Amino acid sequence: MGAGHAHASGTIEDERPLWWALGLTVVFLCAEVVGGLLTNSLALLSDAAHMGTDVIALAISLAAVRLARRPADARRTYGYARMEALGAMVNGALLFLVAGYILWEAVGRFRAPPPVASGGMLAIAVLGLAVNLVAMRLLKAGSGENLNLRGAYLEVWADMLGSVGVIIGALLIEFTGFHLADPIVAVLIGLWVLPRTWMLLREAGHVLMQGVPAGLELEQVRAALLSHPGVDAVHDLHVWALGSRQPVLTAHVVLGAGATDADRVRSALADELHARFGIGHATLQVERTPCMDQAPHA
Repeated sequence: MGAGHAHASGTIEDERPLWWALGLTVVFLCAEVVGGLLTNSLALLSDAAHMGTDVIALAISLAAVRLARRPADARRTYGYARMEALGAMVNGALLFLVAGYILWEAVGRFRAPPPVASGGMLAIAVLGLAVNLVAMRLLKAGSGENLNLRGAYLEVWADMLGSVGVIIGALLIEFTGFHLADPIVAVLIGLWVLPRTWMLLREAGHVLMQGVPAGLELEQVRAALLSHPGVDAVHDLHVWALGSRQPVLTAHVVLGAGATDADRVRSALADELHARFGIGHATLQVERTPCMDQAPHA
């Protein structure tokens, strides 16, 4: 017997700020790449690379919101929620390549730092900071309730820190002539990106490997099911996520001797899972006796 399902869905309200933030970021990304090449600033180019990953992250978030509105079909019975994790894997791979290139290029600049046009570097970084602040304001409203918007907000927030770093580097070069500030800032931005990239890849891989969603403890879920007076045992319990915020559960529930209404027990368990753990998609197989092939600790 199965429980009712509640699917998360994207909304138009989620989509509008993402479109605006994406448009602003794409326009300034192009300006920052051109400016970095003209000023010969590795720090500016590294910040542009980070902003490029923001473009990818915003595009992934936007695609996830749009795809979440598409219904499941005969070929994709769970819909398109996994596109979020697949896109994150691509994003993470690109981040690693970009950060690796920046660090490699910085090593050469430490040996022989080239001249940098600090004035142009500073002007472009200030404009980048302004764009990031506008994008943050656009995304902040929905970041507390929508995980896609929250992820995009954090990406832009991190890029804002990168712009601040470039500004500091430009000021040091302008007023002290310390040209090593440029590769130093580039390295700091690269080192900032790498651990975040690893976390992104790990979380996306966890989703694709059908791991237990973050914030859920399997034994707590099991205990909640067993706490119902009509449940004698639980086995074949599995909890995973279709996307970052769509937990799914399946389990075999063995009824106790005194339980007479299996549908009522199943409905009560589904309500408990939704209320306590936010699991709206639960499939519960209710049994009078355990399956013969059940694993002892499944």
